[in-house]
Amino acid sequence: MKALRGPLGSIVELLSKRKAPKPPPIEVRRFAGPAAFQSALDGIRVAHLTDLHVGRVTPLAVQREAVALANGAEPDLTVITGDFVCHSQKYLDELTAVISELKSPVLCVLGNHDHWSGAEAVRKALRKGGAEVLDNAHTTLTLRHQRLQVVGLDDAYTGHADREKALKGLRADLPTLGLSHIAEEADALWAAGVPLVLSGHTHAGQVTVAKLHELSIGRIAGHKYVHGLYGDRGTTGAVYVGAGVGAAIIPLRVGERGRREVTLFELGAAVGSFDEHHTEQRALPGRKPSKRATARRARMGRNKAS
Repeated sequence: MKALRGPLGSIVELLSKRKAPKPPPIEVRRFAGPAAFQSALDGIRVAHLTDLHVGRVTPLAVQREAVALANGAEPDLTVITGDFVCHSQKYLDELTAVISELKSPVLCVLGNHDHWSGAEAVRKALRKGGAEVLDNAHTTLTLRHQRLQVVGLDDAYTGHADREKALKGLRADLPTLGLSHIAEEADALWAAGVPLVLSGHTHAGQVTVAKLHELSIGRIAGHKYVHGLYGDRGTTGAVYVGAGVGAAIIPLRVGERGRREVTLFELGAAVGSFDEHHTEQRALPGRKPSKRATARRARMGRNKAS
């Protein structure tokens, strides 16, 4: 094929020399664990990712950058709290590749988009990448010669969470970390002796200037927990809502709170022993979804899977 000449040739040559665009910036935020862990754990670092949404909306370079940041922190465990895909199963091989790049043990729970796109296929892709999926179940890990229980709820947004099943056989004498795509499940997990729950789903609202995320996700969508740390790490328990990495509809993110995020939790560290991005926030009023709304969300998954 002959080389193009003239203005068109110059444009083609210029484009060919351009470097691939860098992935958008991803924040790394670091927090201490709850006080209940201080007597039981020492120096356990957990990396939290959520809402990867591998698919056509978010460039794969973004998810890979998030994985690189998580690996760079050298965590003892990486947890991912749902929404691995985006509207389809077309990118499951890419999802497997992303998960396989994580260097620490990986535990996951599913989110609503995973059910809507075909939960069993997503589970298979995650397991192929080396992750363990907690479907209303718990497991015990030994990290740095210390035992940590992790309990994971299936997605509550589509009505798949079964807290009783997940908690059955949980040991009260071991420290326990909770995973749930929907943060509001934390309230009941605290009462069951789970002092820290990690979650996702909201993407922090993505547009957080002038507290628009609290309006859209809190007041309108009805979530008590929108982004960041809520509860009390010293007494009742705390929940962290991650801002996520990908997007399901529009990749736009505006405002400091809406930036893509990798979060690190230092289990066993005391609150105040290092600088944190923010302290516990007051929950919004929130409201429970109606049974009709939950049933409709569950049907969306069945319809897409059929």
